[in-house]
Amino acid sequence: MSLITQLAQEAKSAAYELAVLEESKKNQVLQDMADAIRANKQKIIEVNQKEVARAKENNLEASMVDRLILNEARIEDMAVGIETIVELPDPVGATRDFGKRPNGLDIKKMRIPLGVVCMIYEARPNVTADAGALCFKSGNAVILRGGKEALDSSLAIAGLMQEVLEKHNLPKALITVVPNPDRALMQELMNQREYIDVIIPRGGEGLINYVTDNAKVPVIQHFKGVCHLYVDKEADLDKAMNLLLNGKTQRTGVCNALEGLLVHEAIASDFLPKVAEALSEHNVKLHVDERTSKWFPDADIIEESGYGEEYLDLEIAIRVVDDIDHALKHIARFGSNHTEVICTEDQAAATRFQRTVDASVVMVNASSRFSDGSQLGLGAEIGIATTKLHAYGPMGLESLTTEKYLVNGEGQIRS
Repeated sequence: MSLITQLAQEAKSAAYELAVLEESKKNQVLQDMADAIRANKQKIIEVNQKEVARAKENNLEASMVDRLILNEARIEDMAVGIETIVELPDPVGATRDFGKRPNGLDIKKMRIPLGVVCMIYEARPNVTADAGALCFKSGNAVILRGGKEALDSSLAIAGLMQEVLEKHNLPKALITVVPNPDRALMQELMNQREYIDVIIPRGGEGLINYVTDNAKVPVIQHFKGVCHLYVDKEADLDKAMNLLLNGKTQRTGVCNALEGLLVHEAIASDFLPKVAEALSEHNVKLHVDERTSKWFPDADIIEESGYGEEYLDLEIAIRVVDDIDHALKHIARFGSNHTEVICTEDQAAATRFQRTVDASVVMVNASSRFSDGSQLGLGAEIGIATTKLHAYGPMGLESLTTEKYLVNGEGQIRS
C-alpha cells in the first residue's frame, strides 16, 4: 500500500469517530490546541525562520515570502482563530423541518460533515491551523498538502495539534500533513476518490488550474482575487481614499487586496489627482489606459486586455468609466468572483451594484480587506470559494458540512 493511500484510508476511518463526537469535547480539544500553539510559539518561529531564509535564498517572490512568514503576532492570530471557532455553534446535527407530507411522512434535513477534506496549498503555514481546527469542529478529517516552502512549519503546527488529539484518545489521522512535497504524490492524492470527499486548493492560478484539471475528486476552487473598488459619482471622496489605501497598501500579498480602481468620469478630475499623490507616497506602481493616463503621466500604459491582473504587490490598474453600467461591465469581464466594492452615498446605486455584481462578497463603503472569514464572524476560514457549488465566499464551519434527509414514517409504502 502506498503512503498516500494509507494516509487517505486512515483519515476516512478517523472521520467516522469524529462524526459523533459531542460539541463540548470538540471545544475542549480545540482550546487545548490553541494553548499548545501559544506555548510552543518559539519552536514554531525557529522552524519558520529557517524556511523563510531558504525561500529568500531561492528568490521566492515577495508575496509568497510574506505568506510564509510566521511571527508572534501571526501565531497569536492562529490561536485566537481557534478560540473563535470554540465559541461558534457546532453545525453538525442541526436540523431543518420540512413538515409532513400528505401521506404522513415527516421530513427533515440534518447537517452532517463532508467526511474527508483535502487541502492543497502553497506557502501558507497558517492554513494548517485554520483548516485543522475548522475541519475538526465541523466533524471532518483533513489531509493537508502544503508547498515545499512551508512544509517544516506545517509539520510543526500539525504535530502540536496531533499531540492534543492523542492526549484526548482521538486518532491523529484527523489532522494529517503529507510529509513529502513530491508532485507525483499530489497527483496520487487527487485520485483518492474512494476516501477523500472534496479537495480545496488555495494558491496561485497555476495551482488552482492544475488541481481542477487533474483531480478525480470534487474540487471547490479558491481562485485568484482580482478585487475592484468602484468610486461612484455620488461617493464621499474621503471615504473612497481610505478604502483605496487600506485595500491596496495595508497588505499586498493577499487575495482580498485591491487590484483595480474604477472611477466615475464625473468625479475623476477631483479625485484622481489626489489618488496620484497618495499612491506615489506609497510607491504604488500604476497601470492605466490612454483615457486615464492624463492624470498619471508616469504610469504604465496598457491596452484594455491588460486589465484583470492579480499583482499581489504595490501595483494597481486604474480606469475611468462612463457610469455604473460601464463599471459593472468591466467587473464582469475582469473580476474573479472574489470581492468587489462600491463607494457611494446613493442607496439605489449601492443596491444595484450589490444585486448585479457576480462576486462572493460585494461591499458598500467598506474595505475589501474585510472579505475574510474571521472579519465576517466565521472564525478562521478555510478559504474563499469562488465557484458556486454548495459554498460561495469565505468558508467557515457550515460550509464544511452538507445536509441529508431524515424521513420518519409509520409503515407507509408507495403504491
